[in-house]
Amino acid sequence: MKLGAFLDLRNPEPWRRPWDTHYRQWLERCTALDEMGADAVWLTEHHFFDDGYLPQPLTLAAAIAATTRRVRVGTAVLLGALRSPVHIAEEAALVDLVSGGRLELGFGAGYREVEHRAFGSEFRDRRRRVEETVEEVRHLHATGGISPLPLQRPIPMWLGYQGPHGARRAGQLGVGLLSLDRRLLDPYRDGLRDGGHQPQVAQMGGLVEIVVADDPEEAAIRIAPHREHQQRTYRDAHGGGVDEVEAPITTTPDGAGLAVLTVDDAVTRIRRLTDGLPVAHAYVWASIAGMPDDLVERHLELMFTQVAPAVRAATGP
Repeated sequence: MKLGAFLDLRNPEPWRRPWDTHYRQWLERCTALDEMGADAVWLTEHHFFDDGYLPQPLTLAAAIAATTRRVRVGTAVLLGALRSPVHIAEEAALVDLVSGGRLELGFGAGYREVEHRAFGSEFRDRRRRVEETVEEVRHLHATGGISPLPLQRPIPMWLGYQGPHGARRAGQLGVGLLSLDRRLLDPYRDGLRDGGHQPQVAQMGGLVEIVVADDPEEAAIRIAPHREHQQRTYRDAHGGGVDEVEAPITTTPDGAGLAVLTVDDAVTRIRRLTDGLPVAHAYVWASIAGMPDDLVERHLELMFTQVAPAVRAATGP
């Protein structure tokens, strides 16, 4: 199991810093993650968030690829219905070449109609289009339908689907499933069989909501307004009101929501969420909506110099 960091690059008010400084700092942090032994950096995608939620993950992936040496660079997820398959196939190939074959390409359908409307994509058809895109990108890379071709053939592909139907479709398409919901393992494996794939090739991955801290109680208090901002924007994006927002934070490894934990408790939580699943990748938030630099840097240091080695020692590479 590979352990990585999940970046959404939010830069919200009232903690905003100049955008060029913000991006430069995160590129430097990705280089540091590479040196600390992180296995992967995962990027996500949304559009029209006031806090600058990352809108173009493959663009940033190319920059990270050029400034790192070993860390894998993934999308969790790229909104596959917003661009043509040729566009994605070409961009992905270039990122894979620049990285020396380190790209993980995760696709999702998205849930915001405004994003699809802006790109001229039909919201109701988004899942069908994502699945067609996965197949077409794979075909273009396999047959030489673009130039240049990626170094990895095939590039590892994933679907960020939730629910049993989505898990089955990921299996039928023969791609990894970006979910750590153990209830989805059986439908995912059923889908692999339906698609003519061996169930043993099942691969799952996903987010473990933890921040690692020396003093979890104190860190949780400082993180709370950032978590509230994060949850509010997600709720607004789904059409809810700000009064409905909750920002659950726990300091125990078995609690729900975001857990701010010691090293030992973080190891416990990761193992509890992944044991018994065919997990190839697990990743944690790199930061929660512009949380303080000292907490971010200590979290990443503890996660990838102490937690990750302990998890690997307990579970194998």
